[in-house]
Amino acid sequence: MESTIQPLDRVFLHLGPITIYWYGVIIGTGVLIGLWLATREGVRRGLPKETFVDLVLFAVPIAIVCARAYYVLFEWSYYSKHLSEIPKIWQGGLAIHGGLIGAVATGAVFARVRGLSFWKLADIAAPSIILGQAIGRWGNFMNQEAHGGPVSRAFLESLHLPDWIINQMYIDGRYWHPTFLYESLWNLAGFCLLLWLRRVNLRRGELFLSYLIWYSVGRFWIEGMRTDSLMLTSDLRAAQVMSVALIVLSIVLWIVRRAKGWAKERYQD
Repeated sequence: MESTIQPLDRVFLHLGPITIYWYGVIIGTGVLIGLWLATREGVRRGLPKETFVDLVLFAVPIAIVCARAYYVLFEWSYYSKHLSEIPKIWQGGLAIHGGLIGAVATGAVFARVRGLSFWKLADIAAPSIILGQAIGRWGNFMNQEAHGGPVSRAFLESLHLPDWIINQMYIDGRYWHPTFLYESLWNLAGFCLLLWLRRVNLRRGELFLSYLIWYSVGRFWIEGMRTDSLMLTSDLRAAQVMSVALIVLSIVLWIVRRAKGWAKERYQD
């Protein structure tokens, strides 16, 4: 049966010479849904309706460039010999940590220019970011990438997955762990957690720090299962090192901001 399995078509639509891939469509969908949610919540929190639209116009392109640059940097041994492939983001190869760095830096500059609180913007955006990540992982699914080690079809069936997911995990003659799915579900759970934490009314900035901690814990665990990790050394996975760094940094910021009185406002203030 395996020999007859065909992967899902990576192409969403052909428009003459233009090819639109599912990877881009899925990531774009995640951005739009996240923007809609952040805009609604921003208005509820007293921000002008155009705030997050304006922010996204800067943050998304910069985040994509940073995500690609981060990935290419760690795979430079390959891309140094294939420079023409560097712009081909539709083939995959966007590192979320690179994108997060770019988006946060853009948000900090944007907040300063607009005279807004960066932490307020970050708190409002946090659920949108992690939901966008949950959706975006399905782009990896369509590209048959970001998977874990080999498993049996029986194992995948034991997870009660539909055949269209199981069949897409059949790559190069073997079945693989659907780590894209594990991370997508982890992020979806994180989205629900952040919505609940909004009602807890944490101090300003702590919702965003909660996002960083939740995402990083899941990413550290799931990254250890993947076969295509970006590596710092032969033994250190870049995403796991970054995850630990973000967890530690978030906890330190949480403690210091409270101790110094830098987080007196609450989310719903």
